[in-house]
Formats: sequence, C-alpha cells, structure tokens
Amino acid sequence: MRIGELAARAGTTTRTLRYYESRGLLPARRTTNGYRTYDEGDLKLLRQIRTLQDFGFDLEETRPFVECLRAGHPEGDACPASLQVYRRKLDELDALIGELRAVRAQVGEQLARAESARDRLAAGAAAEEGPEPLCELGGKPW
Repeated sequence: MRIGELAARAGTTTRTLRYYESRGLLPARRTTNGYRTYDEGDLKLLRQIRTLQDFGFDLEETRPFVECLRAGHPEGDACPASLQVYRRKLDELDALIGELRAVRAQVGEQLARAESARDRLAAGAAAEEGPEPLCELGGKPW
C-alpha cells in the first residue's frame, strides 16, 4: 500500500508517517518509480506506536517495541528491552501518582482551612448583625 492508504488505515497523516520514517521507526521502502510502499507489518508497527503514545509514552520510548516487532516477534512487548521500558514507565507513573496525592492532600487541607475561616466569619457577622431583617409584606426573612 502507498503512504496515503497507510495513513488512512492507521488514522494518522502522511506527514506523521514521514516523520516516523525520518526517526527510523518506519521502514522506507520505495518502488522503482520512487513511491513509498508499506505492508500490513508496517500498519502493525504504527498501531503499536499509537497505542503506546496514547498511554503517555514518548516517541523514543516506542523504539524497543517497534524493533521487537521488526525482529519478527508477534507482539512488540515480547522483548526484554520493551519490558524494561514498561518498568521505567511504571516507576514514572508511580512517582507522579505520589506527587499528585501529596498535592491533593495539600489542596484538601487548604479547602478545610478556607471553609473553617468562612464559617467563623459568617458566625461572627451574624452575631453582630442581630436577627435577619423581615420582609415588609410578609413578615418573613429575606
């Protein structure tokens, strides 16, 4: 298949495919007339790259998975280098989760302090003002 068809089937653009080619992630095979040509294996490579990027992997982190597929393995995560990338990514995610939990705790503490201060101010203001004013027509609080 040609580049336009591959891009359409992979849900990406020809520009992206040329970029992947320039980065050495997508093989650059050409016909005698100079057209790029691709096969189902290339589509599988692209799907692997896109899936990993959807998970937050940067383009360079996809390289071991692509190389694993190019080496003939049925899945891109069947090789030790791919598994190592998974481990590193999990460590990164665990660290980010820890940071987010700490930030969440701080925001929760700030919220509790702000609500408490607001409640104290409201209670103090109500004590100074006395009873709520009554509506002239119905004798009910505003």
